[in-house]
Amino acid sequence: MKQTLIHRSTDNTSDNLYWLKNPYDKAVQDYKREFNNWRFGQLPEVAKIRSFIIPLLEKFIAQKSMLAMINEFSTPEEYLYHHPIAMGILSAAIGKKMGYEKGDIIQLGLAGTLADSGMAKIAPSILEKTTSLSQEEFNEVKKHTLFSVKMIQTTPLIRQEMKLAILQHHERLDGSGYPRGEKMETILVFSQILAVADVFHAMTSDRLYRPKHSPFKVIEMIKEDEFGKFDIKVVDALQNLVGNLSIGTRVKLTNGELGEVMFLHRDAPLRPMIRKDSDGLIIDLSTNRDLVIEMIIE
Repeated sequence: MKQTLIHRSTDNTSDNLYWLKNPYDKAVQDYKREFNNWRFGQLPEVAKIRSFIIPLLEKFIAQKSMLAMINEFSTPEEYLYHHPIAMGILSAAIGKKMGYEKGDIIQLGLAGTLADSGMAKIAPSILEKTTSLSQEEFNEVKKHTLFSVKMIQTTPLIRQEMKLAILQHHERLDGSGYPRGEKMETILVFSQILAVADVFHAMTSDRLYRPKHSPFKVIEMIKEDEFGKFDIKVVDALQNLVGNLSIGTRVKLTNGELGEVMFLHRDAPLRPMIRKDSDGLIIDLSTNRDLVIEMIIE
């Protein structure tokens, strides 16, 4: 599927993916070089990060239909470098959807890209592990937010509230997050934007120790299974960006079936009624819970 999506064709979706993939891949490799420098004690050169992330996030925001497919670019082996780039793009896009000014949008993109810079201080043996982490290893990983803030604390190119957002991007409104277990009003909306972008890309990407989930399934999980942990306004903004369906939208289901959206449920917009191409039958995803939309194909 990934190869099909990135080759140039007469399909607009494939064309746009092809057009975005080269600058995206370059940004990932630029970030990887910077990350390796951080491992040896250098501090992030924020101006250099700005130079490659801002043009990229502007390209993706201009082609917002591609945001739901950004996980298609990621690879399990180099997820560590793909994730910050995608997180920066998604954070900026969510900020724009929520109506923030351009300066805030750029800052969100920059903060999202640097939120995991502290991972450079975590042992490679933990970061490259192909099985689930032990509790001791996870406790080490949880230190990365503190390392990230420490690494960018003195730069004037990132606003103070964005530095706090980096620190808080693993906090949850119900107090179940880290590093401080903060709750509700003590957590910035900017922090929640980074948090939602982080979780969405992480769960929609193939990892060394687990396969990816459908973007539609992930939004559903965030809204239902993780209810109370995330600002619903932020989640709704993400849903409007990557899960905005309308009558006639062409989709692919997780069982491989292709079809067309025929009816949208007001209380379950991610689970519409689909007319299947294969036999013309209507399937209602609100009652067929084992199936979900894998992707929009047009």
